[in-house]
Amino acid sequence: MNLPTTNRKAGNKMIRGNLVELRPVTAEDIERLHVWRNDEEVATWAAGSSFVTYSIVSLDTLRTMYEEAVRTSKLDDKLNQFVFSVYTLDGVHIGNCDYRRVDPITRAATIGIGILAKEYWSKGYGTDTLHALLRFLFLKMNLNRVQLDTWSGNTRAIRAYEKCGFVLEGRLRQNEYIDGQYYDTIMMGLLREDYLQTN
Repeated sequence: MNLPTTNRKAGNKMIRGNLVELRPVTAEDIERLHVWRNDEEVATWAAGSSFVTYSIVSLDTLRTMYEEAVRTSKLDDKLNQFVFSVYTLDGVHIGNCDYRRVDPITRAATIGIGILAKEYWSKGYGTDTLHALLRFLFLKMNLNRVQLDTWSGNTRAIRAYEKCGFVLEGRLRQNEYIDGQYYDTIMMGLLREDYLQTN
């Protein structure tokens, strides 16, 4: 897939890592997301057993979701959840990441990350995206805990999470069914104090 670059001005850039920057989602990003979500291999790695609901989605549906998010976007919403597009530093859109379900009392949140452009897999972009997002959540939003989940067959993602300090906190046995085989749901977490000790 030919991935276009962007010529956005530096003032519009948000969260920057060593390889990527995290930006607000645009209408053009939605078109690429539509292609990725309808690619069986990409959707399987990104969504695990939720493949069916993640994929086979129309462009109009994704556009409607985007327009609704923009229309209802308020400061309070951004404190609870936000989706970013992941771009390389030379302006190529390669995926997305998000935080959601922010608990204002425990200062905890759930995150998700997907490097969806296959040509950028296993090249450090996922780990760098995770580092950039964690730095924002712990140092800017002052969260105390970040958690995520994946499926046990997604070893590439698990390695990236471990590199960033996440530890295994739970396992739901045979809770995922992918391509005719059962896998466990893997739940991982990272505390602010552990993050600060290693970064």
